[in-house]
Amino acid sequence: MSDKPLSQRETAILLLLMAEAREFTNPELEEQYGFEIKKPERERLQQLGFIAVGKRGRSFTHKLTKDGLGKADELFSEGIPMSIVLAARVLEAVVRAMVSGLNRHMQRNGSRVADIFGREPAGAASTEQTPSTSVGRAYAGTVTPATPAPAVNASADSLDDVETRIRKAYAQLADKPNAWVSLTRLRPLLGDATRDKVDAALRQMIAQPDVRIVPWENQKTLTQSDRDAAVIIGDQPKHRILIGA
Repeated sequence: MSDKPLSQRETAILLLLMAEAREFTNPELEEQYGFEIKKPERERLQQLGFIAVGKRGRSFTHKLTKDGLGKADELFSEGIPMSIVLAARVLEAVVRAMVSGLNRHMQRNGSRVADIFGREPAGAASTEQTPSTSVGRAYAGTVTPATPAPAVNASADSLDDVETRIRKAYAQLADKPNAWVSLTRLRPLLGDATRDKVDAALRQMIAQPDVRIVPWENQKTLTQSDRDAAVIIGDQPKHRILIGA
C-alpha cells in the first residue's frame, strides 16, 4: 500500500461515501452534491482498497470498502491533518453529507444533537435539578422522569409502517420502472400519517440502496405546492423520489 498521504479530494471522497453509506455513481454525486470522483482519484482509492468500483449502465459506481471505512474511522480518531484544506465546493459536499448521515442516525436512535455533541456522558445523572427548558431536557441523558411525558401521536404508525405506505404509494404512481415521482403527488396517498412521521421515514429511506430523493433540477418550475411538499434532508429541500434497482 502506498505511503503517500491522501489528497484533499481523496479524503473528501472517503468522508462523503462514509457519511452516505451507500453506492454512488458520478451523475448521482453531481446531482446531489455538485461533486464527482475523477479517474485518478477512483483508480488510486481502488488500488488502496478503500473503495469498490463497479458499473451501472455507462456510469462507474463507487462504494466504501471495509478498509475504506477503517481509514475514515482513523481520520475521525486521529483528526484530519492540517495539510488537508478542503476547497469550498468540496467542503460543502462533505458537510452536507455528514449532516445528512447524522440526521439518519438521530432518526433511527431517537437521539438529539446534544447526545452526540454534548460533553456529559449520555447516562450521567445530574445531582442538581434539571431546568425545565428545552436545553435542560436535551442534556438530561437517559434518566427516566417520574411521570413519562405523553408520546406525540402515540397511536400513529411506526416509521417502518410509514415506509411501507410510501413504497405502496410510489408503486401506484410510478408509470414505469425507476420513474421519478414528486412528493406533491405522493403525500396525499399516505393516509393519516403525520407530516413529521412521513419526513422521518423519508430521511430513513434515503440511506437504503434502492431509494433516491433529490431536488427538482429546474427550481423555477416548482409550484408552491411542490415547495410545501418537499422534505428537508441535510440542509436542502428534496422534491421527488425514485424507488428501484
